[in-house]
Amino acid sequence: MVEWGQPRMIEQGTTRLGRWLRERRLRLAAWIALLEAILVVAHVIPKLSALLAAAALFLFYVFIGRTMRSDAVRHASWIAATSQVLVALVPVLLIVVGTLALIVVGILAVVALVVLFTDRR
Repeated sequence: MVEWGQPRMIEQGTTRLGRWLRERRLRLAAWIALLEAILVVAHVIPKLSALLAAAALFLFYVFIGRTMRSDAVRHASWIAATSQVLVALVPVLLIVVGTLALIVVGILAVVALVVLFTDRR
């Protein structure tokens, strides 16, 4: 982080938009992922479509986006790929959380049965 009033070094081959995207790329990816995840959970966007988009954008970034000459395109493709991969985690997290909830309910049921069967009255 550069102190206020200190001159900034500008990397060679960058553009104003590219530098702006680079400074904010994780924040942008997280917000895009959050908004899209809400749409996936609300069944506005089908899970399969979200997973296919994540795979396509990830592959685009890996094979094409990383090697683009334009730094703005490189950062934009990174933001798109990262946000989509984060969205792809939503169905996985729903499965994990649902499974954990079922396990907790099962444990509580066993504890309740033990309490009921050990009652001597």
